[in-house]
Amino acid sequence: MTYRELIEEQKKKYPGAAARENEPMSAHTSLKIGGEAAAYFEPVSAEELKSIVSACAEEGLRYFVLGKGSNVLFADGRLDLAVISTSGLSEIKTEGETITAGAGAALSKIASAALAASLTGFETLHGIPGSLGGAVYMNAGAYGGEIKDVCESVTVLENGEIREYAARDCDFSYRHSAFEDKDAVIISARFRLKPGDPEKIRAIMRDLSDRRRAKQPLEFPSAGSTFKRPTGDFAARLIEAAGLKGRQNGGAQVSEKHAGFLINRGGATFEDFYGLMVTVQKEVFKFSGVLLEPEVRIIR
Repeated sequence: MTYRELIEEQKKKYPGAAARENEPMSAHTSLKIGGEAAAYFEPVSAEELKSIVSACAEEGLRYFVLGKGSNVLFADGRLDLAVISTSGLSEIKTEGETITAGAGAALSKIASAALAASLTGFETLHGIPGSLGGAVYMNAGAYGGEIKDVCESVTVLENGEIREYAARDCDFSYRHSAFEDKDAVIISARFRLKPGDPEKIRAIMRDLSDRRRAKQPLEFPSAGSTFKRPTGDFAARLIEAAGLKGRQNGGAQVSEKHAGFLINRGGATFEDFYGLMVTVQKEVFKFSGVLLEPEVRIIR
């Protein structure tokens, strides 16, 4: 089966399904970089997602599940793979002190739903520019809070079956979950929060948003923090100490505002950005002996 045939098959199964050829990934990532995926899908149900993933597995077609694209760097040119966006799986439900959200739900919208229900525990995740699926996959966190702190369970598609993992079985650690080591697709997750004062929750969200705007180069396309925090230190400090703040490679640059962010100043290509990542790794290692590990997922 070809990618085109896969698209045609899914459209027959699900009339009106969002399924396209040669979709530019630059339009679906926060970095605004990336070539054209051979096939692109936006399933709106777990069943439709399962159909696409199962077909790819059976036919030996490469696929990649994409959230909001805030932590991904795609190569330029033709990408021989099917990209499956979770944007259509974004429902958010509140029941008592729990919130259940689909993989495509934006963290900011989940935090807003928690605020509307006077629930606390999710506010530190409010400003992370990503979707739930990616956040669970990498145990995203900011300002002292992580997904693992509030996650109760995760529902995934694994080996053609839909199953639920309790949080204790997700192996959450710094920027890691068990799903990085499994052939599983995150469908949704449930969070247990606590009753809180909405004014205090709103104040925390506002304060963290102000701090982000003040410290981070939000005016340029980026993938957030490009490298993971090394043990006992900070990537931004090491990059700046190595004299790399402002270093540029084509349209890619180490931000002059926050050295932990590599940004697209305009027209950056995959080679520009990836080349700058490699340069930063080499120079920081030469300066400090620390090898920075990418937080950004690289898809070629």
